[in-house]
Amino acid sequence: MNVEDFDYHLPDVAIAQQPVEPRDSARMLDATGRDVVHRRVSELDQLVGPGDVVVVNDTKVLAARLQLRKETGGAVEVLLLSQTAVPGQWEALVRPGRRVPEGTTLYLDGNPLVDVGAVLSDGRRLVTVSDGTIELAGEMPLPPYIHEAVADPERYQTVFARNPASVAAPTAGLHLTPELIKRVEATGARLVTVELQVGLGTFKPITTERIEDHVMHSERYHISPEAWDTITAADRVLAVGTTVVRTLESAAATSNLSGATELFITSGYRWKIVDCLLTNFHVPKSSLLVLVHALIGDRWRALYRTALADGYRFLSFGDCMLLAPSSEVEHAQ
Repeated sequence: MNVEDFDYHLPDVAIAQQPVEPRDSARMLDATGRDVVHRRVSELDQLVGPGDVVVVNDTKVLAARLQLRKETGGAVEVLLLSQTAVPGQWEALVRPGRRVPEGTTLYLDGNPLVDVGAVLSDGRRLVTVSDGTIELAGEMPLPPYIHEAVADPERYQTVFARNPASVAAPTAGLHLTPELIKRVEATGARLVTVELQVGLGTFKPITTERIEDHVMHSERYHISPEAWDTITAADRVLAVGTTVVRTLESAAATSNLSGATELFITSGYRWKIVDCLLTNFHVPKSSLLVLVHALIGDRWRALYRTALADGYRFLSFGDCMLLAPSSEVEHAQ
């Protein structure tokens, strides 16, 4: 397929700049049946019951954005992506990268904090970070399409976030509240957590003309044996977010409950675990939109048109959809 098949017009006014309050008042376009139903996330407990397992990603967003300066005074932004096996060393995005040669030291208020190293693929750099740098200089790495300051940075964390390891939030999970989770569990449904450390694999745009030529970057994931037993015994698995989808389907494909995944779910994928998906509206021509297409086929276009026409809010702080596979999508037995 061609990347242009996943383009659509997204007006700036449709991109949510602030999260709604309370979290579960976000709108939810329910497309699990033949007819589309306009709901709120707060109604999720009315759509689940005994035998259902709701799976969330409990990763926590790291304060991974560093605003630093070169010795000459030039501003440099460093976005930490993932730690390497070398203590203090990270893969990172450095901007403006062309003006930061290998060996450059970056400072905050005169204190040397980061040494910039070798150039890797896809614009990544190796950097060495001094102890305490993240605590001293780290900022919440909000997506570039959010132009307004967020009053409470914790709104870019889920209520169940635990291990600070991601550079972007698993945004579908931002809609859930402790009260809603209690109501979901009161129906007899189970809620379990998994972890995928969100990195470049999730948010890197597709830059190739053919979808098949896009390379997913590796992201770490973990599922406890107890969680996996609950998931595989479920009558229906509802994944909260595309990162949960990739975690569950990676584990099913490899039989490894921990590891790294480069899984790129595209049209024709045979689904092994996931039955339903709660997901936000995604950036045009993104791998996340390709995943949605793999689940529901070309129906995504009509749903996105409906959402835009009806004033749904898009992207990280926006509203969401509840999806089930279309009849054209194949599931593994």
